[in-house]
Amino acid sequence: MTAGTARTAGTAGTAGTAGTTGTTGTTGDRGTRDVTTLHVRAEGGVDEEALAYLREKVGAVLDRPGLPPVSGEVRVTRSAAHHVERPWSAGAEIRVGADLVVVRAREATAHELADRLQDRLRARTERVAHRWDAARRTAAPPPWRGGPER
Repeated sequence: MTAGTARTAGTAGTAGTAGTTGTTGTTGDRGTRDVTTLHVRAEGGVDEEALAYLREKVGAVLDRPGLPPVSGEVRVTRSAAHHVERPWSAGAEIRVGADLVVVRAREATAHELADRLQDRLRARTERVAHRWDAARRTAAPPPWRGGPER
């Protein structure tokens, strides 16, 4: 494979298969969760083991109860230049419900990249998933500051 070609792999499939996969889970009392669609695209010298590890890490973040429907793309690139300090880079653009979550990472190894991407993706999806908590609060001050009694 040359550096300019791209492979796509689904989250549950093997590399080289179609880029779309769907998983369905339940969200407890909220009913059935909609289908999750995620494309994983690799460019450069990315091996199957690195893709599998990345899929596992990203899947752990996105396949959890409480998240709205998820769809998007994760791109993984390994630089062909040997002098680059951090040759592995990844970018994820994932729509969580109506919000777009964008995550970028650069690391020295594929495992470090997957771990960093998982941490950043988890933090941003948590922020998006729990934003409704803040939106449902009223702008009135609490009762001890002269606001209405509940």
